[in-house]
Amino acid sequence: MVVDGYRLEEKLHVGGMAALWRITDLQNRYRSAEGKDPELIMKVPLMYSIDDPTAIVAFEVEQMIMPKLKGKHVPRYFGSGDFDTQPFIVMEHIAGTSLRSRFDASPLPIEEVVNVGIRVATALQDLHRQNVIHLDLKPSNIMFRPEGDAVLIDYGLSRHDKLPDLLGEEFRLPMGTGPYIAPEQVLGIRNEPRSDQFSLGVLLYHLATGERPFGHPTSVTGLKKRLYRDPIPPRSHNPQIPKYLQEVILRCMEVDPKDRFDTAGQLAFMLQNPNEIPLTARAEKQAQDGMISVLKRRFKAAGVEPFARYSLHDHLAQAPIIMVALHLSESNTELTDEIRMITRRMLQTEPGARLACVTIRRTSRIGLDDAMVQDGQNLHVKQLIELKHWARPLQVRSDKITFHVLEAHDPAAAIIEYAHNNSVDQIIIGSRGSSTLRRYLGSVSSQVVAEAECTVTVVKQRRE
Repeated sequence: MVVDGYRLEEKLHVGGMAALWRITDLQNRYRSAEGKDPELIMKVPLMYSIDDPTAIVAFEVEQMIMPKLKGKHVPRYFGSGDFDTQPFIVMEHIAGTSLRSRFDASPLPIEEVVNVGIRVATALQDLHRQNVIHLDLKPSNIMFRPEGDAVLIDYGLSRHDKLPDLLGEEFRLPMGTGPYIAPEQVLGIRNEPRSDQFSLGVLLYHLATGERPFGHPTSVTGLKKRLYRDPIPPRSHNPQIPKYLQEVILRCMEVDPKDRFDTAGQLAFMLQNPNEIPLTARAEKQAQDGMISVLKRRFKAAGVEPFARYSLHDHLAQAPIIMVALHLSESNTELTDEIRMITRRMLQTEPGARLACVTIRRTSRIGLDDAMVQDGQNLHVKQLIELKHWARPLQVRSDKITFHVLEAHDPAAAIIEYAHNNSVDQIIIGSRGSSTLRRYLGSVSSQVVAEAECTVTVVKQRRE
């Protein structure tokens, strides 16, 4: 099979959301001056066999972030394909092994655990300097080049500080992998670099003890336990662990990010210079905290704001945010054309604005919804493509526009919630005069006007 000039040679891996293929570039686009072609792999989303819209958005996120990354600690990016035809990402094939292969042998020698910590912390520091927080650090997402450098892969759940956070804008459930997710991620906070440090602490704990500090929770309730229940000290599992390493691991896994190391670079430095690590009560700890301490933390956790808001700096940097709420259909083209004209005028008056194009995929209140995949077509992807086609004539820079297909049984409530959660400054929405669609679009627009916290512009279709 050939896709965009790449021949798919061998399927290397199939995960829950995507497949990896070893490929050959038939057009020799990346041949070096010495006549050598790089080893390439192609990541292809399984969009016709997944029923989770998060996976589609995560693939979009990875397509946005990977071209921004450089250096030896990330896979080199070569190109991608859009959802219009065949979505894919072409990247460097890392020749080394993943950290996952070492977990079955844990507990590992202390020297190896420390060495892994140094290499991964160094890679995280490099990533954070590029304005990216990984947010899904786990054994299978850490590779090692033959020279020994750590390479961080899979950026579907990541956050780039200079790009829109699609996952944070569309979804309100914790994003991450159960055993490794940081407490603040459980609360919906996605702009804290030290979240990656917490995940690394969990990895080091497992490698040094052979045990997971928080088990493998699969529910939000289970994930929230790490907000108040401290792990068993590593030395209780493995007395061979030196006190300085227990100090480092437990500090990485502190509930409050401010109590962790300031940066991943500082963590790497400390592991390289264990004699300079100041030992605290963490190093001497032999058992979990008592119930009084746990209850205090639990009450404190109960009062924490569940989802992070944009800071004033972030808001001003991205403002104004203009949201266009669209209902795309063949019978609705005149109205959507009118909305596009109004949107163009508004963007001309606000050249620094970011545009969020939103449509709603209506779902049933009682769960008897249409299938995510219908007649061989992924409905979420279909609506995503329609949004992009609608916006193409606006010619908005890619870093200034995002596309969102929201799943909801109440379109008005979904639009209002999205606008509230993402500090939208202006909503543009259509209202049609025909009696058939007025009950749908008209009622939606009137409810949005009544309840939205921002300015709402209602566009009505012109009458002939």
